[in-house]
Amino acid sequence: MGLDMYAMATKEQLDDVVDFKAEDSQEFYYWRKHPNLHGWMEQLYYNKGGTQDFNCVPVALNLSDLDRLESDIKSYQLPATEGFFFGQTQGDEQAGDLELVAKARDIIGQGYTVFYDSWW
Repeated sequence: MGLDMYAMATKEQLDDVVDFKAEDSQEFYYWRKHPNLHGWMEQLYYNKGGTQDFNCVPVALNLSDLDRLESDIKSYQLPATEGFFFGQTQGDEQAGDLELVAKARDIIGQGYTVFYDSWW
């Protein structure tokens, strides 16, 4: 058991930016136990109107979100996040996180919607 994290893409028209169902989506990035990034996504989820426990609930990422994420990654501003199944952020994730941002921008440019989902 542990924190599994996914960046997904879909061409479906989503009902909302949080708590939606995407029946036809594909994973394009995966992390295992990177709680600080998960904490950043959790804050985004609640800022966009999410109200559920942040587990198995998606949040859409737009270009503005990716700009903020990139800035926070580069300035080491991902929030310290803990959870029983989360493990610990190791501190060597920056290159992979920035790779995610670049891939997500490219995928959005191809007409897809990008979202984050997780399970713990």
